[in-house]
Amino acid sequence: MKNPTPRRRGLALAAAGVMLASGGLAACGSSGSSSGKQTLTWYINPDVGNTDASKGGQASLALACSKASGGKYDIKVQLLPNSADDQRTQLLRRLISGDSSMDLMSMDPAYVTQFASAKLLAPVPADMVSNFEDDRVPSAIKGATFDGKLIAAPFWANTQLLWYRKSVAQAAGLDMSKPVTWAQIIAAAKKEKKEIGVQAKLYEGYSVWINALVAGGGGSIVKNPSATADDTKLGLNTPAGEDAATIISEIAKSGLGGPAMGSSDETAALNLFQSGAAAFLVNWPYTYAALTGNKSDIAATLYPRTVDGKVAAPPFGGIDLAVGKTSKHADLAYDAAACITDETNQASYMAKAGNPASRKAAFSDAAVKKAFPNGIAATILESLGTATPRPLSPYWADISTGLQQQFSPPSSVNSNTPKKAQTFISNVLKGKALL
Repeated sequence: MKNPTPRRRGLALAAAGVMLASGGLAACGSSGSSSGKQTLTWYINPDVGNTDASKGGQASLALACSKASGGKYDIKVQLLPNSADDQRTQLLRRLISGDSSMDLMSMDPAYVTQFASAKLLAPVPADMVSNFEDDRVPSAIKGATFDGKLIAAPFWANTQLLWYRKSVAQAAGLDMSKPVTWAQIIAAAKKEKKEIGVQAKLYEGYSVWINALVAGGGGSIVKNPSATADDTKLGLNTPAGEDAATIISEIAKSGLGGPAMGSSDETAALNLFQSGAAAFLVNWPYTYAALTGNKSDIAATLYPRTVDGKVAAPPFGGIDLAVGKTSKHADLAYDAAACITDETNQASYMAKAGNPASRKAAFSDAAVKKAFPNGIAATILESLGTATPRPLSPYWADISTGLQQQFSPPSSVNSNTPKKAQTFISNVLKGKALL
């Protein structure tokens, strides 16, 4: 079933919101009396502990900050679906329905902009902006800023690295102490008859890869992210877009992406690397903890360059903490966000859950260095210095879907793909084509 155009989609969601409200979703509001201890609801994405507070995940932070509040609030967690797309849909429907339980939300930075543009978020209190920007990596602040204003509290600051087998890189003659290009990785994999783990399934992770390739070539998928849908200008039909298409096409058509590249997500790519079939892998920092067995041949370095001589633009991911406009306890929710993102909790979460902190100081914590040994913690921090968010456009969800469709399957990608994708997505944004 095809999705409606953006403007029709807005109407559809509004209608869905009315239905959900009448169905009782809005009745799921925060509990607690108007005075005394309040109960805050935190919608969390899946992590190492999910709702189990004993595992060191977001549920653990909820418990720690409830105790630290001095009796002002308790935080209960609600687990969101696995995929970022499904998380966005559930949060959007609840917010549109006026659900008053939207106190805290763990949200992909790519969607925070859309929510803020639709005025669904409570503004960050002016006197707390400096707290949420203090000691943060620049990419985390950029990812939480829209129209010149901080719109959420930076929480995780994720970035992808290039994971590799030292023995294979050495046999191929690669000097991994220096930045490497995708062309070098492709040549090394061909020479050593190995594969490369990438994410090219028809989902958000594929857009993450395409965006990193385009940005690494000095381009931008969206040239004016603050523009309206009709005025949005795309940068796919450019030399940077062609560079991205060339890399994807080469990996797909040579078979270097594995036997099922078109259905490969982070887990599938990780399994390809774990099996030894792949000697190179682009993936998030949790990779090291997820790998099993002897890791002495495993190392990580900076994301590959799209073009030799141009600094790579590693994907920026992570999670922001947003507060819903319909929350009855917005001030307390932002107090809780400050607790969740303080230096101690950031370091603890990074060490136990494997998700990098947005605070720089956390990377010097002894437990963090132990969890990310052999210089990996320092490499993550260095990567965050050049990490690039997906375009902060309110229409990113539609742009991303169009991008995935036009670049799939990866074996069909050729030099005409960027131009074709640009025309299609522009027509979608103007209401002249359907996704």
